[in-house]
Amino acid sequence: MKLKHLLISATVLGVAAQVSAADEVTVIRAGKLVDVVTGTVLKDQTIIVTGERITSVGPSASAQTPAGAKVIDLSAQTVLPGLIDAHTHLTADPYLSGYNALGVSDTRAALYGVRTARKTLEAGFTTVRNVGAGGFGDVALRDAINEGDFIGPRMRTAGYAIGIKGGHCDENLLPPDVNFTGRGVADGPWEARAKVREMAKYGADVIKICASGGVLSKGDEPGAQQYTLEEMQAIVSEAHKLGRKVAAHAHGASAIHDAIVAGVDSIEHASLIDDAGIKLAKEHGTYLVMDIYDDDFILQEGAKAGMLPESIEKEKKVGQIQRDNFRKAFQAGAKMAFGTDAGVYPHGDNARQFYYMVKYGMTSMQAIQAATINAADLLGWKDRVGSISVGKYADIIAVKGNAADDATELTKVSFVMKGGAVIRQ
Repeated sequence: MKLKHLLISATVLGVAAQVSAADEVTVIRAGKLVDVVTGTVLKDQTIIVTGERITSVGPSASAQTPAGAKVIDLSAQTVLPGLIDAHTHLTADPYLSGYNALGVSDTRAALYGVRTARKTLEAGFTTVRNVGAGGFGDVALRDAINEGDFIGPRMRTAGYAIGIKGGHCDENLLPPDVNFTGRGVADGPWEARAKVREMAKYGADVIKICASGGVLSKGDEPGAQQYTLEEMQAIVSEAHKLGRKVAAHAHGASAIHDAIVAGVDSIEHASLIDDAGIKLAKEHGTYLVMDIYDDDFILQEGAKAGMLPESIEKEKKVGQIQRDNFRKAFQAGAKMAFGTDAGVYPHGDNARQFYYMVKYGMTSMQAIQAATINAADLLGWKDRVGSISVGKYADIIAVKGNAADDATELTKVSFVMKGGAVIRQ
């Protein structure tokens, strides 16, 4: 009972800290500061935070500490903007996969999201884009965090992912006599438009579609196209008209091609992208969000987590190809944003992907930029988050090592601030 009381008290104190931060002035002394805009590391910098926002950044030698300000000494650490994961599923439990997931209600999944949201934030990810959740659980979680009920990252949410009947975004584990179709299913251009309107009505910030088959779905192939070009054009037209960006789950080359031509804002996974697809992504300025860490979890833990044998076999076929294509796309100059598919692996381990981004072609600084300024641009929030700049939210993290030289240091975040409130120190 004592442990429960301590946990409840800690949560209450954390929420109170978020509220009280509105009137505080905080001075942060940074030994090293990663300037993701210029791609440089600045020494001996001082950041002044007023309420939720950054109001000053500059050399400590010329900085003046306002009277009564709280001082946080990170002079022995490397300070960075809060990280952004552009592909998460906060209401998903990776150990409840395949048929194990059928017993999980939307309400239970949303409650699970309360815990994973906090774990994600404490890991240094102060902003996420959640691309699919049942029961609009991600929308409810976003709103509860925004209202101070729970601790968690800033969220862009999609509600239900939209796809064809029997496709990756449908529920294919039940027998035909149950006659169940997933709520995100929409066939044909006008039905797809109506589904976009439904997602927007109930609070989706972004529209997620399934342009191809997937790895963890039953009875389809990752490389097989599902939505037609005409259907995707209708979805993108409707979403953009309503002020929503579109993220397309697309593994296969033809699905990637048609999704980019249709005007989607990002391609998720992009496992089997070909040279023509890379060229097209560059021409259209389409972001690629390639989850090149979770292959490890699927192959090592997938069977224990309940993933279908066919899913593990599919991952064996596409996992390494995706990593090789990540290198190819990056070296060709395609726009890349950090996204991990968190929920396929345990939440809070998001930063494990940095190792693979560097292994497959990026410098540590470029990987950090993918998880800060690039991801902020993709989310439409480059004026709010993504760098330690005057006017932006004070979403700030720190590590003891030099993350700009070794991005794996980001798996060991020691300090987290979100909107001026200290979450972890």
